[in-house]
Amino acid sequence: MKSLDRLLSCFRRMPGIGPKQAERLAMYVLRAPQSDIQDLAETLMETKSAIRLCSQCCDYSEDPICPICADESRDRTLICVVEDAQDVAAVEKSRTYRGIYHVLHGALSSLRGVGPRDIRIRELLERLSHGVVAVSEVIVATDPDADGETTALYLASQIKPMGIAVTRIACGVPLGGDLDYIDEWTLSHSLAGRRPLEN
Repeated sequence: MKSLDRLLSCFRRMPGIGPKQAERLAMYVLRAPQSDIQDLAETLMETKSAIRLCSQCCDYSEDPICPICADESRDRTLICVVEDAQDVAAVEKSRTYRGIYHVLHGALSSLRGVGPRDIRIRELLERLSHGVVAVSEVIVATDPDADGETTALYLASQIKPMGIAVTRIACGVPLGGDLDYIDEWTLSHSLAGRRPLEN
């Protein structure tokens, strides 16, 4: 069945969906009422056409400027740089960060052929150079993997000459974690990123 094969292929292209999950989703589509599938198809098309990138931070938004960038109470001297839009939601859940964001939509990767022009680095550098408010610190919150570290180092090399402080989020031992269960890479980063104890 060509149409079912195409549907399975579409589901398999989605992140985190393996062959079994794709098969379950396809069977759901075949069993669901026509009205449910029609609603799903219309919602997908409507969402794809309604959502755009925020003109300031490159996060997804239905408006030209996303709610965080539009919030006047946010500290505009702080920019937290993240790889993906879902990372913004993760940082926001902490309820401790009150600055604004910049979403790169990826990370540098020589293996995958992703260079500085392939992600939203140019937009970040333009914001820092021509922004209305002078940014005092850029917090690099890319993933703690090889691509994230490469991206962090590249950003630091581009931003520090502007006279802006560049910091990296701490990586290491989770609260309540036992050291004997922590892998060597995480532990080495924890030791390298240690800070003084304060009374």
